[in-house]
Amino acid sequence: MNTPNTQDLLQFALDAAWQAGRITLGYFQTGVRASRKADNTPVTIADREAEQKIRRLIQEQWPDHGIHGEEYGRSPTTSGYTWRIDPIDGTKSFISGVPLYSTLLALMDGDKALLGVIHLPALSETVYAVRGEGCFWNGRRARVSSIDQLENAVVLCSEMERQEEYGRQQAWQRIVNATYVQRTWGDGYGYALVATGRAEIMVDPALSPWDAGPLQVIIEEAGGIFTDWQGNSTIHAGEGIATNSALFKQVMALIGN
Repeated sequence: MNTPNTQDLLQFALDAAWQAGRITLGYFQTGVRASRKADNTPVTIADREAEQKIRRLIQEQWPDHGIHGEEYGRSPTTSGYTWRIDPIDGTKSFISGVPLYSTLLALMDGDKALLGVIHLPALSETVYAVRGEGCFWNGRRARVSSIDQLENAVVLCSEMERQEEYGRQQAWQRIVNATYVQRTWGDGYGYALVATGRAEIMVDPALSPWDAGPLQVIIEEAGGIFTDWQGNSTIHAGEGIATNSALFKQVMALIGN
């Protein structure tokens, strides 16, 4: 099979995320019931149907591509390409009727993301990037902010109590004390805010593979930096920090590794 060009892959990814997002909107703010998975995180019929939709589209369009999704696990690749899927990132927000949830989709070329999509169905926002081709927000070029002083920065996380759970409480508190605004506008939405210059720092003490997939390519193509908590450029550490470029060294100094 011929190697597809990146624009074909991107258009497919944008359409697949949009179609999955439409499925989630059909259940959003309807009182949909959630069950608990083994790790105590919630899952709904919307999560499952949205991932099933993306999987069907991939299997039809790119049958030699692998798939790694949150709800239905892995299928192998024969091409070197693997799609990572989180059908609803922020299911807790979703079941609470809060619109800050997203559909995350990434195409991995080996161990590195070739493209990434953060689609926010209830906000009608999509932030996306292809490696080497820039980051875009609803079709407009997206850039991280130019703020270079922590005292003026907005810092985000998904859940503050997770900082203590993963041994990051002291580092988190130093960041809180040094920054201007602190909010729990987290999950994929937090990274979308950093990539579009609406926040400067997003910190996650724990990230699943399907969550991390699209984040680095999006942040880097927007001019920012995505690393683990040790400052290593990776999406495979099970954790993540995104910043604009101007604040990266200051944030790492506060973390104190």
